[in-house]
Amino acid sequence: MKEILSLNLDLSFNPTNYKQIGYNSMVFNGGEHNIKITTPINSEKIDKVVITNRFTSASDIIRLLLAKDALKLKGVSNVELIMPYLPYARQDRVCNDGESFSLKVFCDLINAMNFSKVTIIDCHSDVGPALLNNCVNISPSNFVKKVCFDIKSYGVEKLLLISPDAGSNKKCNKIFSEVGLFSDITKCDKKRNLETGELSGFEVFSNDLSGTDCLIVDDICDGGRTFIGVAEELKKKNAGDIYLYITHGIFSNGFDDLKKHFKYIYTTDSFKDISEEIVKQIKIEF
Repeated sequence: MKEILSLNLDLSFNPTNYKQIGYNSMVFNGGEHNIKITTPINSEKIDKVVITNRFTSASDIIRLLLAKDALKLKGVSNVELIMPYLPYARQDRVCNDGESFSLKVFCDLINAMNFSKVTIIDCHSDVGPALLNNCVNISPSNFVKKVCFDIKSYGVEKLLLISPDAGSNKKCNKIFSEVGLFSDITKCDKKRNLETGELSGFEVFSNDLSGTDCLIVDDICDGGRTFIGVAEELKKKNAGDIYLYITHGIFSNGFDDLKKHFKYIYTTDSFKDISEEIVKQIKIEF
């Protein structure tokens, strides 16, 4: 039987149980990266190699290009990629004159490597999966279901699903149907200045939440301004405890302000490992 091997470019992130390929990695003084595979490889005995990585910088893209080429030179033709967080997913259109279509540029790079399968999780919009060849975009519903069970273990009987803005409505409607553990769904909205990124005009489309506990669900938390603004409006509508689930936790502004609004924050390890008392992290496994 042929082997399935894994090449983990982020050694702290290991979502598969496949045997790992060893490699050495270094950066030359001029800033150039180098990757050398150290595990002996007989391509005739390999079914496929799965490369896994969490992308947090442009250097990660270069390392991926080098790793894929090293496998090609070893005779490995069937290579899959697991990158749960799709970089540039939020730059899925040209908003202002003079900008690039950044997501397409990134996806063109990935497509040029000819992966047999590219697995991502909870992409920001449908544009990313449409631009990537052989792409599988995994729904966050199973993660949200785990979150619901955890929240209900505290004695919570009614839990309201909160869609934080218009862009989340389609996804949250699907999650509401697939998870089946929410009492109802409430939708919210906001306004964003596309040139400055400034947020304003938060709205909750409900008159009175009557003390019901709420779970806000979305794909990415970067600075967290959207979720803080929504949480403030939910409290004005008499919400109970407020929880937050986001698949990809960047948290560029830290947790001090978020702690004031949420009982717990749930996220996966798709972007980084997090050690914060308020955060409950879900390990991604395939």
